[in-house]
Amino acid sequence: MIQIEFADSDLARVRFGHSPMAEVVTSLYALRRTAKFWMYDAWRTALLPRLREAAPRTLLAVTGGPGGYVPDFLTPLPVVARPALAGELAEIAATPLDRVAMEVAAGWAGTEAPPEAGRFATDPAGGLAELVTDIRRYFAVAVAPHWPRLRAAVEAELAQRAARAVEHGPRALVTDLHPGLSWDGSALRLATVADRESSLDGHPLTLMPAGFSGPWVHTVMNAPDGRALWYPPHGLGRLWDQPVPAPSEALAALLGPTRAAVLTLLAEPDSTGGVAKALGLAPATASHHLTTLRDAGLVAARRVGRRLCYARTPLGQSLAAGA
Repeated sequence: MIQIEFADSDLARVRFGHSPMAEVVTSLYALRRTAKFWMYDAWRTALLPRLREAAPRTLLAVTGGPGGYVPDFLTPLPVVARPALAGELAEIAATPLDRVAMEVAAGWAGTEAPPEAGRFATDPAGGLAELVTDIRRYFAVAVAPHWPRLRAAVEAELAQRAARAVEHGPRALVTDLHPGLSWDGSALRLATVADRESSLDGHPLTLMPAGFSGPWVHTVMNAPDGRALWYPPHGLGRLWDQPVPAPSEALAALLGPTRAAVLTLLAEPDSTGGVAKALGLAPATASHHLTTLRDAGLVAARRVGRRLCYARTPLGQSLAAGA
C-alpha cells in the first residue's frame, strides 16, 4: 500500500495534465512488458518493423535497465494542462548534466550498461543530444499516429472531472480515479506490493491520464518539481484493439444503421477521421452523419488542438443506452 497524505490546502494544488513524455515512457513499458500490457498487442505488432527502421537505440538503452527504472528527468511535470512535445524536449535538453549522468547510471546499477547508456558517464552532453533526437524519432512512429485519439480520451476525462468538481466540490477531483486508488478524505491509497507513506510536502499533485498506462497507476513521488500520478483515462479499452461495438436493432431502426453505428461508437469521443476509420466510411460520409447527429442534439463537437472531436450528449447517451 502506497499512502499519500493530504494537508488541508493540498486539494487546492491538484492539477491535471496530458504529457507527451508520459505517453512516451508508458508506451515503452507497454512495448517491453508484453504480458502485463497485453492490451497493446496490435500496437506492438504494427510498431516493431517501424521501430527497427527508426532505431532509437539510446532511448531504448537509457530506459531499458534490468530494474525497470526510467530516469526522472525524462518525465518533467507539466506546468500547463496540455504541454507540447517540443517544450518538454527543451526542458529535458536543459537538465543539468550531472543529474543526467547520475540517473542514467542508476538504471543500470550493478549491471554492465550497453554502450549507448554507458556513454553518459563520460559524455553526458553528447548522450543527451542523441537521446532527445531518439525521443523525437520514437514519438513520431510510436505515439503520434494515435495522438488525436489519446488526446480526445484525456479531454473527455478532464471534462468529466471538472464537471464533478463543480457539482460535488474539489474532493471529486481525486475520488474514483481508478479501482486501485481509494480516498478517505485525507489520503490517497494505492493498492500495491510496496508499503510506503509519503506526503506532498507543499508540492502540487499532478494527475496525468495516459492512454499507454494500461490498467495501472504509476507514481512519481521524488521529482524536484512536484508529485504525479499517471492513470488510465475512462474508456481506455476503446483506444486499443477492441472490436467496434454493434448498435442495437432498435437504435438502427430509429436512426438508420450507419447513424446508429456512429452514435454507438461515440461512447468515447472521437474525431471525424477516427469514426471514418473505425466504421470503414469515407470521411465525407462520416462528417455528414456526425453533423446530422449534432443537429439532432445527440452529439456535441469540441475542438481538441486542430481537430474537432465528437461525443454523445446526455440525450444521445440516454438514447444509445435505452434503445
